[in-house]
Amino acid sequence: MPDDADSRRLRVALTDGAGRPIRAGALAAWLRGVAPARARGVVTIALVTDATMRRLNRRFAGSDRTTDVLSFPADMCPSCPKSSTSGKRNEPLWFRLDRVMVPGRTDLQPLGDIVIATGVAMRQARDAGHAYSRELRVLALHGLLHLLGYDHHADDGAMARVEARLRRKGGLTAGLIERAGQA
Repeated sequence: MPDDADSRRLRVALTDGAGRPIRAGALAAWLRGVAPARARGVVTIALVTDATMRRLNRRFAGSDRTTDVLSFPADMCPSCPKSSTSGKRNEPLWFRLDRVMVPGRTDLQPLGDIVIATGVAMRQARDAGHAYSRELRVLALHGLLHLLGYDHHADDGAMARVEARLRRKGGLTAGLIERAGQA
C-alpha cells in the first residue's frame, strides 16, 4: 500500500499523436515541480500536429481552427477509462491512457489530458524569442490549470493569478494568459 504522500503525487506521461510514449523527462519533472499541491493523479500530454488539433477543436470546441492547447478533464476525457460521472466509455482519440498508467498503481486516478499543437507551439516560441521546450512548459501549465477547473474566460482573473505564481516558481517570464492580454 503506497503511503499518503506518494498517492497524492502528480504523474505526467507524454505521448505523440498516435499514442506512443515519448520521453517526458524535463517537461514532466518541471510540471510536477510547479503543480499546485492539489494536482494529483495522472496527466497525459499529447503532442499532436496542427491538423489534428484543428480536428479536435472542430469536434470538441465547435471551432474550425487550430489552437495551441486543449484540456480534457478526466470526467470528459475522450480516451479515459469509463467515466465516473456518466458511467459511459468514451471513444479513444490519440492514445490510450491505460498504456501510460503506472503498473500496479490503481490508486492514481486520471486527472485528464492536455493536447498541444506542435506547429503552433514552435511558432509561438519563435515569436516569443524562447526555446520550444519553454513554450511546451507554458502550454502544459496552462492546460494543467484548466484540468484543475480554472477558466480564465470566466473567473475574474483567478486563473491568471495562479498561473503567474506558478510560472514564476518554474522560472517562466510570461504565461499564456498574459501574452494573450487577458490578465
